[in-house]
Amino acid sequence: MPLMNTKAEIPIDLDQVRKDILNGIRECSSRGLMQTTKWLAELNFALKDHKVNIEEPPGGYDDGIIAEEKESYLLAKSYFDSQEYNRAAHFLENCTSQKCIFLHRYSQYMSSEKKRLDNATDSGTENTESNQVLLDLLSFFKANSNNLDGYLLYLQGVVLKKLDLRSQAVTVLQAAVSAVPILWCAWVELAGLANEYDALDSLQLPKHWMMYFFAAHAFVDLKLSEQALEGYMVLAAAGFDKSTYVIAQMAIAHHDRRDVESSLRLFGQLVQLDPYRLDDWDVYSHLLYLKERRMELAHLAQRAVAIDKYRVETCCVIGNYYSMRSEHQKAVIYFQRALSLDPQYLSAWILMGHEFIELQNSNAAIQCYRQAIDVDRNDYRAWNGLGQAYEILGLNGYCIYYYSRAAQLKPDDSRMLVSLGEAYEKMDKIPNALKCYYKAHSTGDIEGMALFKLAKLYEKSNMPNSAAAAYTAAVQDAGNAGSKELPPALRYLAQYYLRFSLLDHAAHYAYKCLEHDTTKEAGKNLLKTISEKRLAASSSQPQCSHEEVPEALRNASTVSAASVGGAGAGARDKTPLPSPNVTPTNYSTPMFTRRNTKYKM
Repeated sequence: MPLMNTKAEIPIDLDQVRKDILNGIRECSSRGLMQTTKWLAELNFALKDHKVNIEEPPGGYDDGIIAEEKESYLLAKSYFDSQEYNRAAHFLENCTSQKCIFLHRYSQYMSSEKKRLDNATDSGTENTESNQVLLDLLSFFKANSNNLDGYLLYLQGVVLKKLDLRSQAVTVLQAAVSAVPILWCAWVELAGLANEYDALDSLQLPKHWMMYFFAAHAFVDLKLSEQALEGYMVLAAAGFDKSTYVIAQMAIAHHDRRDVESSLRLFGQLVQLDPYRLDDWDVYSHLLYLKERRMELAHLAQRAVAIDKYRVETCCVIGNYYSMRSEHQKAVIYFQRALSLDPQYLSAWILMGHEFIELQNSNAAIQCYRQAIDVDRNDYRAWNGLGQAYEILGLNGYCIYYYSRAAQLKPDDSRMLVSLGEAYEKMDKIPNALKCYYKAHSTGDIEGMALFKLAKLYEKSNMPNSAAAAYTAAVQDAGNAGSKELPPALRYLAQYYLRFSLLDHAAHYAYKCLEHDTTKEAGKNLLKTISEKRLAASSSQPQCSHEEVPEALRNASTVSAASVGGAGAGARDKTPLPSPNVTPTNYSTPMFTRRNTKYKM
């Protein structure tokens, strides 16, 4: 079913929402699902101005636990809250109430996970005992498949996902959210299993207001930033504008679309609303790193340590601070601390891989990026990092594979396409490289390199007309004004037009060469040659006809010459690039809005 029509208002009854939230808080808290309880409580606080009357049912609240098992449940719940999971499971072993059964099985699962993480931290090896616990839980679920409520279905989905039975996990989790729509942790697990938009759109989901939160959350996970922002703006308009979760997710979506200023503004708003909230501070610190705001990042690191120095977000903030100071070894130490606290923490694996790249330790970087892929196969940063690491090692065949995967996951990011084109070029696969550079230009070239690389490859392939067209489009882009590739492009165009005796256009680019130190001498020599040709042309016919120049380039050069002294000098060339002499057969210069935001990997 379609997930969300983000262009229109969504039908949400806030009275029903608050009733659902309060009931969900009570049910999830009694089962030990603390992250979902916290999420619902924060959402409830955001709606505190919307008053609603909650009437208790006659006879009071029924917790669903039979009288003979209440003492066992209360004792086990106290042990669970103290993270004594084996004791909790022991005292619930013979209970038959659904809530007690869930807490019993959930305690077994949490015990195995705790042992697995402890063993992974101590010895770096997986605990085989935890896998056996997962298999025993799966046997229980299969034997009692007709008696599972929504909470047990959620736990079954988590176990299936841990065992890498992804398609079965999707089916079970869909049943879980249909049975208990308020169960946020089930929605999150389901979003993590959808690896593309089509898979997301094909899910059979209940018509419940939680579906809108799920859709926006899934869009963020899939890096579909525009759809995510639209979804969260619709939710904010429906009454959730004061939710710290909604604000944080919007900030992350702005970060993913490289709108750094908007993201920083929202994080500043979050700090004002909840100054002790450490969630997503790793993203906040990365934004400060991108803007090179060292003092603000140092202040953020001090605040994070004062709040809780043993949180993974705190370790990442400090790691980013040391990375900005180029103390990469110290940064690695703090990212390792984050991973000792949570080996499944994706950002720490990726950031530590980046630090090893800076330390020129490609093998260690490759191990970090592979671990990141094991955590989340849909994160393009890990695939791109692997491509960079293998590029350093000179293994271009591997580069092509990993850059291709990154480009598939982030098709609107030109950096992966440019890197992929460079790998193809090194392997002399010129047609593929041309396609990559041109697609990067069409997508919206972030670093302003695609057209220059496209032109150089045309020049190298002895296709001067195509090279001149690409260079013309590049030099007329105002965003390339400070590029180091600009002077050679101007020199090439001056020489190209001089070759066809288009002296006015050649002179235009030769004068431009004088503005740059690297091409000043070449510009003087070109102007001298142009003067000699003009003197010769006054007494004899030129040897080369202008008709030999492609029509598109004559038009493009006319635009350039006309804009020498006017405001249109930096305007983008609207003339299509001429067709190249090799496949692909058709290149045109599409119009796109250049993104000026500086963004580093």
